[in-house]
Amino acid sequence: MERMLDDDDPEAAGYFFQQSLEKYLKAFLLQHGWKLQKIHALYTLLDEAVKYNPDLESYRDLCERVSGYYFTDRYPALVDTGLTCEDIEKDVEKAKGFIQALSGARI
Repeated sequence: MERMLDDDDPEAAGYFFQQSLEKYLKAFLLQHGWKLQKIHALYTLLDEAVKYNPDLESYRDLCERVSGYYFTDRYPALVDTGLTCEDIEKDVEKAKGFIQALSGARI
């Protein structure tokens, strides 16, 4: 993601960012006994995660926005968002708290 930001490629950076958050969410869910599913939508994964930690609901806007980054890169003809590297960088800062809440570790 950082390499793509350095190359001024926000669509690719957003894709890798979304993939990272997806993996964090799935790891959290698997730790709680969730059965792995082929899902890319962060907001759908968040629906499951809040069953184990209701405080994660405060990250719904982030998950909905970052879910869109996946579609922006994968289906560029369908989505014209005007996404910028600054958008990604702002969401990365917000995601640090989300990752901390999922992992229980300090970032």
